[in-house]
Amino acid sequence: MIRFVLLVNKLGQTRLSHYYDQDIPECEDPRTKVAFESELVRVCLSRTDEECNFILLDNNLRVIYRRYASLYFIFGVDQNEVNELSILEFIHCLVETFDRYFENVCELDIMFNLEKAHYILDEMISGGNICDASKSAVLKGVDVNI
Repeated sequence: MIRFVLLVNKLGQTRLSHYYDQDIPECEDPRTKVAFESELVRVCLSRTDEECNFILLDNNLRVIYRRYASLYFIFGVDQNEVNELSILEFIHCLVETFDRYFENVCELDIMFNLEKAHYILDEMISGGNICDASKSAVLKGVDVNI
């Protein structure tokens, strides 16, 4: 199960965050949620390109991230329930979907069209589970509803 999705720029500024599981202990209070996100982003940004894109946290949470241009796509998943490579493939599918919709997506597209980015994410993930990875089906739904 996907527990959260973060899109962060190279400076560590969160551009999109979506939580599917509110039972993450660090995210119950808004202040601890900000501290959790900032620590997680710091760890992801400090890693080199040669290091693995998977990080195991101590609370049965695995973080899978990937960098595209100036954005980091960070996914938090349950440690034993999800295949890491399938999440990496899904991140790539999500980026391609954003790319098709925004025509060469960049950080500004996400910032100024946040509701559309959330809608695309909601079309692809429902309740923490990947429900649709078809780019054309997702974009057809987005064009109709937005």
